[in-house]
Amino acid sequence: MSPRRGESRERMVLSAAALLREYGANATSIDRVLAHSGAPRGSVYHHFPGGRAQLIEEAVALAGAFISGLIETATRADDPLEAVDAFFALWRERLISSEFRAGCPIVAVAVETNDDAPQLIRSAAEVFARWRDALGAMFVRHGLPPERSRRLAGFIIAAIEGAVIMCRAEQSISPLEAAGAEIHDLLVHALRDR
Repeated sequence: MSPRRGESRERMVLSAAALLREYGANATSIDRVLAHSGAPRGSVYHHFPGGRAQLIEEAVALAGAFISGLIETATRADDPLEAVDAFFALWRERLISSEFRAGCPIVAVAVETNDDAPQLIRSAAEVFARWRDALGAMFVRHGLPPERSRRLAGFIIAAIEGAVIMCRAEQSISPLEAAGAEIHDLLVHALRDR
């Protein structure tokens, strides 16, 4: 029985997202995606007439939506500290289980030059904005002013992403744990003083 029509497309997007996490945008080539996904070569331009840029953009959207879903689920919790701590715990587990190889695919696209596909940086910016908005809305629901909520949300995302990069470089979970502890203390005070 042959795979259904959409299966090779889905496998390619999932593979591109996984490869972005480990190797970055520039190293996520069509050949590497095909090898990782097992999809037939002829399916590339059938499913992605825009070529590599379209495939990467869809992988960014998929990865961004996945993490957005996790953030949005976590932010429904009654305790915003628990929600933010859970996000740090998720990254802790991902870093350790990948032996510090897996980073954020959105960062991978955002930090690399994509002169041939400027839409990729816009896609990354949209994902970061969605994450910031979800966290910010949670803080507003818990009594913080909207502007402070937005700043805190952006700061938390920046702290997590920066800590993940440092963890990968140092091959240690220490930067993430330090950032998580500081963010936790900051939120305790911010939510207490509202």
